[in-house]
Amino acid sequence: MAHLVEYADAAHGAGTRERMTGAPWYLYMLRCDDGSVYTGITTDVERRFEEHRSGRRGARYLRARRPIELLYAMAVGDRSAASVAEYAVKSLEKSQKEAVAAGTLSLDDVIERRTRRRSQRDGSDRSVT
Repeated sequence: MAHLVEYADAAHGAGTRERMTGAPWYLYMLRCDDGSVYTGITTDVERRFEEHRSGRRGARYLRARRPIELLYAMAVGDRSAASVAEYAVKSLEKSQKEAVAAGTLSLDDVIERRTRRRSQRDGSDRSVT
């Protein structure tokens, strides 16, 4: 089954639309009852949120910090793109995660900064000219 997906990651360019097979992957953020923000990836945000809330098959982090609200969900393409986005967002401070959720900091910018930092650290230039 093919889905039309609007990408939000730097690898595809924000707003790029493309057909893909299988279910699209989403990056999501949850607010927990202790005020923390949890970030994860899934193909079904509603199902995963319910799994976290019920405690079955939920993340270990959330067993002690019950998720109370879905802050953000964005289709980011395939599993690889979702993992890159998740890693970039998990490296942010809480206030920056909340800025992404509020739309004042773009996910595309977060991923691009993370990729640029990594290429500088590795001593390679991955930019396309």
